Parts: sequence; C-alpha cells; structure tokens
Amino acid sequence: MEGGAGERLVQCPVCLRELPAAHINAHLDRCLQAGEGEAERGWPPPCKRMRLAAAPQESEQVAGELEEPCPAAVPVFSLFHKGRGAGAAGPSPGGAGGGRGARRAAAEEPEDGSEREAPGGRSIARKLEGKPLADKLRPDTLGDYVGQERVLGAQTLLRSLLEAHEIPSLILWGPPGCGKTTLAHIIASSSKKNGTRFVTLSATSAKTNDVRDVISQAQNEKRLFKRKTILFIDEIHRFNKSQQDTFLPHVECGTVTLIGATTENPSFQVNSALLSRCRVIVLEKLSVEAMEAILIRAVRSLGIQVLGQGEQHNRSATGSNSESSEFPVYIEKKALSTLAYLCDGDARTGLNGLQLAVQARLAAGITKGCSADGVLITEEHVKEGLQRSHVLYDRAGEEHYNCISALHKSMRGSDENASLYWLARMLEGGEDPLYVARRLVRFASEDIGLADPLALTQAVAAYQGCHFIGMPECEVILAQCVVYFARAPKSIEVYRAYSNVKECLRMHTGPLPPVPLHLRNAPTRLMKNLGYGKGYKYNPMYKEPVEQDYLPEDLKGMNFFKEGKT
Repeated sequence: MEGGAGERLVQCPVCLRELPAAHINAHLDRCLQAGEGEAERGWPPPCKRMRLAAAPQESEQVAGELEEPCPAAVPVFSLFHKGRGAGAAGPSPGGAGGGRGARRAAAEEPEDGSEREAPGGRSIARKLEGKPLADKLRPDTLGDYVGQERVLGAQTLLRSLLEAHEIPSLILWGPPGCGKTTLAHIIASSSKKNGTRFVTLSATSAKTNDVRDVISQAQNEKRLFKRKTILFIDEIHRFNKSQQDTFLPHVECGTVTLIGATTENPSFQVNSALLSRCRVIVLEKLSVEAMEAILIRAVRSLGIQVLGQGEQHNRSATGSNSESSEFPVYIEKKALSTLAYLCDGDARTGLNGLQLAVQARLAAGITKGCSADGVLITEEHVKEGLQRSHVLYDRAGEEHYNCISALHKSMRGSDENASLYWLARMLEGGEDPLYVARRLVRFASEDIGLADPLALTQAVAAYQGCHFIGMPECEVILAQCVVYFARAPKSIEVYRAYSNVKECLRMHTGPLPPVPLHLRNAPTRLMKNLGYGKGYKYNPMYKEPVEQDYLPEDLKGMNFFKEGKT
C-alpha cells in the first residue's frame, strides 16, 4: 500500500498496523515493550473474541495518518507466524484478507522468503553465485556429454555398456578438465535409476578405513539385497600401493565395481595387479569445437546473448523494454572462440574463465552504472579473466618427460622452431631451468659430440648463467643454447662407441681379462720385480709412431667405432 505522499507503508508484525517505513522501527519498539496482552499506548486493546471475517468495507488510509481504529482483534502470538500464517491469524486493519498491502506483499515476494529473480544482468549475477559454473553445468546424461567421441561415440563398446547398465571396472585416465569426473557423475545418475548403489570417495581425503567401511557395506548389500555397488575413487593415484591392494580381492570377486579417475599415467601410479582387473579408458584433451559447444551452452543457460561478427548490441535491436531497470548482457562470439583456444582443452578452466569475466563486467556495470545498451563482454575481457594461456604441464608427471623428449628430438632433428616451442612450453609451465640446462649438457656430448666440440662449452656456460640469475632472465640463455644446438652439426660417434664398449662388457663371459703388465704402474720394488710396467714405451720420447698394444690379449684388434675387429 502507498501513502498519499507516495511513501511506502510497512505492516507491524505485532499489531498489524500499516505505518510509513520511516516510523516502523520506533513503533515496533513501543509495541514490544507494551508486553503480552497489552496494546500500544493510544491504540485500542485487542478484542477478547477473534473474528473469523473482516469488515466488508476497506478503510482507506489518508496521507500522513498514523492512527486508525482497530477493526478486529489481533492475537498476541501473531509475531511468531511466518509467511501467510501472520495474515491468516487475523485480519489486518486494511480490511478482508489483510488488505491491499498484504495482497501486494504476497504478490511481490515468494512464499519461501527468497527474492524474486529478475531478468537481465542482476539475475545472471545471482545464477553465478554459490557453486562454480563448471559444477552447475555438469551434465547428467550421455546425450549432454560433449567430446571424447573416440571412446564414447555412437556404436563404441564403452557407450554400449553404459547404455545397457553393464558397468565394468574402469580407470579413467586423462588431463584435467577432460570429463573424467563428469563421466562418473553420469554413471552415478544412471546407476541410481537402475537400483545400483554409487559411492564416491576422494583419495586426497579418504583413508584405508573409509575404503574398508564401503566394502563392508557393499558385501552386506550384495548378500542381503542382491544389490550391486559402484565405488568411484577420484585421484586414485594418491593412494599408495598398499592402499590400492585393499581393492584387489573385492574387485576380483565382484563385490564392488571400481571406477578410478587419475591424471597420472596408470602404468606408473596404479598397482599392476589392480590395473589388470580394470579396463583403462584414455580420455584426451577436449577439442576446440567441443570447448565452443560447452561455452555456448553455458552462456545460453545464463541468459547471455551471443553477438556475431559485425552485430551491434542495443535494446531496440533485441526488443528489450527501454523502461526496464534491468540491463541485458552480451558476449562476442569471437570472445568465446578465443576462450576455447586459450583453455587448452580444459573445460573447467574455460568455464571458470568465463565466469570470472562475466562477474567482473557485471560488477563494473553495477558500480559505474550501465548504459541503455547493456553490458558487452569482449575478447579482451575474456583474456583478462583467464589471465594467461592455460599450459598443461606437470613437473612430476608424464608431461614432464614428454616435453623434454620432444625438445631433445627437435634439436637432434635441427628444427630450431620446434626446439624453441618445447623449451617455452616447459619454462612457461613452471619447469626448473636448471633441469633443462643439465639436459643440454648431456645433449652436447650425446648428439653433437666431436662434430662441434664447443657445444659442451656452450652448455656448461648456459647452466652457470641459469644458476647465477634464475628465471625469468635466464630463459633467453637457454633459448640461445637450444638454437645453437639445433643448428650445430651432429655426431654420435663417441656416444655409439661408448655404447659398444658397455655392450662388450655386458656380453663378456667368464672373468674380465687382466690389465697387461706393461700398462700397469709400478710404485714399489716388489711390483717392479713382478714385471709391472716392464716394456712400456713412453710415447713422447719417440718421434715416430710407437707400436704398442693397449687392449687386453682377448680384445686385440677390436674397433668399437666400427663395432667389430679390423
């Protein structure tokens, strides 16, 4: 109800009077101090008998009027009624059913006490509150699952098994944000509809006793109710080998169906005995097309309008009401494409970057005041929300070895561009520059060798330079060394010869041949008497080449550089 001067009226929860908002606090204090059974001073006491119906005519309150007669009794316990209960306990002074003010309040506010959601930017801000966007948009069915067509496409074995509710024990292996947990979530949703228990544990927080409790419950469920149990272990590589052994007998006999998710290579991180009882499903990084589909679905669920190239954003173009206090939100299609490229196949990173960009723009728009055309999210805003290209690199995992192998092979193949790329990929991902420098020292002798003896000097100097100044200044030192090695001539003569020597030692049967006497040192008289050093020719004393054997008798004529005897 509105007063004559346009001031909003508020209903007192004790006596149900409608007063201007500026006077309600002082009035409420007086009402509460009056005590139970007493009315506010100057207000008629409540009637002894509660009326079940209000007066047939509503009394109109004039502007500025603070006092009005009591048309009906007011129960003293009306303070404890919530929602509709306060209005139902007794009629308000305005007339039947609580009057126009009560009816308006009921029409404007939901019954659960929450604020009514408004369209536009403020409603989008409410949708982004609470859980991260990546968790809110997690699909529940395979039909909504995007990406991984190689293992989950139509007519694939795994998809047929999932649709038939025949879930085998699985190890889901893939990079972060590729859909491992989402796939497990879909399996959980499907299994619950089929009557199968689904239990989730995280190896980061669960202990061995937690696993044993779940297995014990699974045994009871199977024995008493013939009910299957699926156990999902997130980050299963965090369990050590003895903890993983806990699953072995129960997976073997079918007490539980194990689904493990890991970002690490299961060949190294999962017990081989457990690995043999599970099928490994390799999930790849999401493609750019799949990422764009996920992002478009996200902006549509938020109510954000996508603008194509050359399109203008304004209310008249979209038919929005210019008198509305809400403002529309737009995002450029180019911004979504850029985000799909920058997140490197990680859906979680892409959705979080989108959420940060939208929240930042909405906060700036509400603070500074939005124009009539609404809020526009551009490519620059998305880059700012993501901060940087998401580089997938794990210094302690498989990607560490993959990248250093790629760098080594690129330098060996004299591809300077690829060499610089893999170097930057490692350094930008957080690799220790001294590790890269040590590998370059090895490369200088293994692959360049005698073709350019100065390569070893370059590598050692690069290592010392990295040690002196550290990152990020040392990155150009490593880049110079890598380009030098890529352009340098290659020779594996020394490396191959030494490998042949090691092979000769490994393949030798019986005791190794002794060192020839003339090559032995003779520091004592006894050793001289035994013939140590006898007949040795000191080469610098001769102008002509010296004829002398330096290999044991059994290896005379061996040429390790040609892998055979001459």
